[in-house]
Amino acid sequence: METNKIYQGDCLELMKQIEDNSVDLVVTSPPYDNLRDYKGYSFNFEGIAKDLFRVTKDGGIVVWIVGDTTKDFSETLTSFEQAIYFVKQAGFKLLDTMIYVKISYPPAYPTLRRYANRFEYMFIFSKGKPKTFNPIKVSKQSSSIGKDKVSTFRGEDGFTKARKVSIGKIEKAECNVWVYDVGFMKSSTDKISFKHPATFPEQLVEDHILSWSNEGDLVLDPMCGSGTTCKMALKNNRKFIGFDISQEYIDLANKRLEQNTLNSEGKFFSSQA
Repeated sequence: METNKIYQGDCLELMKQIEDNSVDLVVTSPPYDNLRDYKGYSFNFEGIAKDLFRVTKDGGIVVWIVGDTTKDFSETLTSFEQAIYFVKQAGFKLLDTMIYVKISYPPAYPTLRRYANRFEYMFIFSKGKPKTFNPIKVSKQSSSIGKDKVSTFRGEDGFTKARKVSIGKIEKAECNVWVYDVGFMKSSTDKISFKHPATFPEQLVEDHILSWSNEGDLVLDPMCGSGTTCKMALKNNRKFIGFDISQEYIDLANKRLEQNTLNSEGKFFSSQA
């Protein structure tokens, strides 16, 4: 199957055209429960999970972003049912259960009996031992930065000795709770992307692509919607394949890709005004 292209159709049928063990990373979010309006489209979750296992390389990663609605004062637990199926039936390992927190987002209060929800689950499934992990680094702020402090070390004679060390900028790996601003024109730089009912924050997708893949790797989004995964794969020098059953959303995604392309030097740029 040709890469750097979005295909229209049922992803379960289209995935049959992808070779076994050929995809490095999957980043996607299914139309879960009734939280999203996808014009009545449905999907065969069990079949998709099993075929994702087939097409994913050994050590490859699937990022599956879902949430739950509530019914009769209870969350549906659809997200956990899917996670269990990925592990118990499809063959993946659950590498991590990450949380995606949304800010600048008007929370809904379905009842007066629980707190408003501001997060979704990001299940990180691996096909065996993960082959790639490039952790996102964040700066650690400390009042001690720039100051000297006394540290200890063990000398060649076996005795502990003291010495002064200068504390510079400290970086550490990001934790598994990621926070993003999803306000209008904050989660995406493309105004047209908001014509889709549930656009991924671009930074969220980019962070996953950078974490679980390397340049030249193949990234798949079997339900690509407005095309954010495809756009961020292109930006970060990865190949991509996108599927969506809606031609309307594919047209939207292709417009975003046309507006955000690589120049003659291979650098990502936007042609938007």
